[in-house]
Amino acid sequence: MSAQPLNMETVAWRLAQDIPSGSYVNLGIGLPTMVAKHLQGAICHSENGVLGIAPLSGEADEDLINASKEPAGLAAGGAFFDHAMSFGMIRAGYIDVTVMGAFQVASSGDLANWSTGEALPAVGGAMDLAIGARQVFVIMRQLTREGVSKLVERCSYPLTAAGVVERVYTDLAVLRVADAGFIAEELAPGVTPAQLQAATEAPLTIPDAIPTYRASIVEAPA
Repeated sequence: MSAQPLNMETVAWRLAQDIPSGSYVNLGIGLPTMVAKHLQGAICHSENGVLGIAPLSGEADEDLINASKEPAGLAAGGAFFDHAMSFGMIRAGYIDVTVMGAFQVASSGDLANWSTGEALPAVGGAMDLAIGARQVFVIMRQLTREGVSKLVERCSYPLTAAGVVERVYTDLAVLRVADAGFIAEELAPGVTPAQLQAATEAPLTIPDAIPTYRASIVEAPA
């Protein structure tokens, strides 16, 4: 029996629990933006030139968007600036955590989240964020639509950066990157170790007493 994946809203909530209050956090395009509403006391940076970007509440301002080009809000004390200053913050190491999506993550921590294919996005600011942030967390579905694992021994997509990913949050588990490959730290509710192993094409260690993480969000279809 195959594992039943969690909805990604729950995964975003789980990831947010590992970001301390007061952290400066950059949320990438796509799934990472879902993390914003679950953060407690973190300050969100958006590479398009906003510090203090927040989930939208109230009427949208067409001039205020997040990295996914979605309408967004601004926290008290928020600021706007140009790309040069925005990337200066990234390159100077002022971002504590960047949350990124991925096509593949290798067991060495290599990150691949762009492609040269016409139908897939270009790298954008991902390379700067991957090497500039103090920690790189990835949120993604563990399998492609074709059922292929995104946790691999070696990336086949172009690399965004080598050896940068620290933690991966998927719809099946929370995993840490270590010298020997991926170490599963928590299983999503309803997922067994055997199901996680079957969905991983990379060296994987699953402790005997691996816990199941608490799903705070009401479940919905994945």
